[in-house]
Amino acid sequence: MALTMMTYLFNILQDGFFAAIAAIGFASISNPPRQAYKYCALIAALGHATRYVLTHNAYGEMHLIGASFIASLVIGVLTVFLAPRAKCPAETFSFPALLPMIPGMYAYRTIEALLLCLTYQEEHAFNHYFYLLSYNGLTCTFIILGMVVGATLPIFLFKNTSFKATR
Repeated sequence: MALTMMTYLFNILQDGFFAAIAAIGFASISNPPRQAYKYCALIAALGHATRYVLTHNAYGEMHLIGASFIASLVIGVLTVFLAPRAKCPAETFSFPALLPMIPGMYAYRTIEALLLCLTYQEEHAFNHYFYLLSYNGLTCTFIILGMVVGATLPIFLFKNTSFKATR
């Protein structure tokens, strides 16, 4: 039991750590101030770890769409309240923190299923690949939509706090 709990905690920390590294890389593309990197890493790690906990737990695993929405809400709230401290707009932190959560595998499988759907003319194979195209495409679309809504909702709800950073 203790080993399982330690492994679970290690997996959470590992997930957050790699998300933080990816967020620093994505943040460096937009050339933010130097003090913004630590906030990007922290926010990405907490958001990605939240999604990991929601999708991998013993009390009922949440679907990736809902977990991504809640994790992006966490990212949005953290960016709103940390932006004035870093004296940067909230978007400086939210976009790099969200990028590690983009469902790349679902997008890849969508395109793969589209190409296979166009390749096969047999009805059974076409229906199978069309099903995969629909499932992966809708999953990818709703994950991204949930991430966008979850990250921007706190910016609009806490408008006074979020815009203090740029005043």
